[in-house]
Amino acid sequence: MTKQIVGIDIGGTTVKIGLISPDGEILKKWEIPTDTSGGGERIVGDIWQSLRSQLADEQLNQEDILGLGVGAPGFIDGETGFVYEAVNIGWEDFDLAGQLKEESGLPVFVQNDANIAVLGENWKGAGNQAQNVIAITLGTGVGGGIIANGEIVDGENGMAGEIGHYTIDPYGHLCNCGRRGCLETIVSATGMVRQAVEQAGQDPEGKLALLQRENGNLSAKDIADLAAEGDTASIGIIRQNAAILGRVISNLGTVINPSKVLIGGGVSKAGDLLIGEIATAFRRYALKRVSDICEVKQARLGNDAGIIGGAFLVKQKLLNVEFDNPSV
Repeated sequence: MTKQIVGIDIGGTTVKIGLISPDGEILKKWEIPTDTSGGGERIVGDIWQSLRSQLADEQLNQEDILGLGVGAPGFIDGETGFVYEAVNIGWEDFDLAGQLKEESGLPVFVQNDANIAVLGENWKGAGNQAQNVIAITLGTGVGGGIIANGEIVDGENGMAGEIGHYTIDPYGHLCNCGRRGCLETIVSATGMVRQAVEQAGQDPEGKLALLQRENGNLSAKDIADLAAEGDTASIGIIRQNAAILGRVISNLGTVINPSKVLIGGGVSKAGDLLIGEIATAFRRYALKRVSDICEVKQARLGNDAGIIGGAFLVKQKLLNVEFDNPSV
């Protein structure tokens, strides 16, 4: 029997788990709540208990599993699977890989959740196994993952690819990292809603203000929906944020020289307007030789990118597979 691979994507609200075939097909997937009480001390045990139960249901044992590939938020050493800090979960100096190995008796490999997502997107999603890729996830915050020459870029202590903490305005809004004006304080769902609320205050008879009064709040989806209906204020917010993001990507492009830039996350569901405006801004600011070779696309795996990327991480580590290789 061909061994299956377990992909695990740990989020602040849920943990997504999947049994993945060696060719990247999701055979089974499920979620469990993320128990962040007690500094997240129960998360590893919950994951293994759930996985062990599912393996029993599928009549699989540990010998049928090649390994576990895990994505987790925060600052992570990709070589050791050690989590230095994951604020939303409560982990600090937490040996995630070591604890999961002890529980499961299986090989465990850990990466930052954004890095895991770009591995998944590049293997089975919009990346098409490119050698040089930048992936950006626009959600409550902004995540980033970079593949250069077919390998995840980790950096010296796991901080490479933290695109969300690219400083845009040193006098801007306070970021969760403790600094001001990071990219994620602006182009994330949180940042865009802040801009929409400010716009509603300036134009109390505009559509944003009317919707805010009706619902009691605003969301990134509200902005996207109103923009699709032609609301000029909402279109302006999307264009302004797309221009900022396009300029950041153009600067990254001179360093990475990617063939693909993949935009994912909930905010990316604004669709063609957002992606098109980002691509336009990227071409405006980038060196022509950089932009000529690069395509800006919407990611397509959605919430499955993490578990699929986790499976590919295991294949990379244990089977030495590479992108752009027909055997993977």
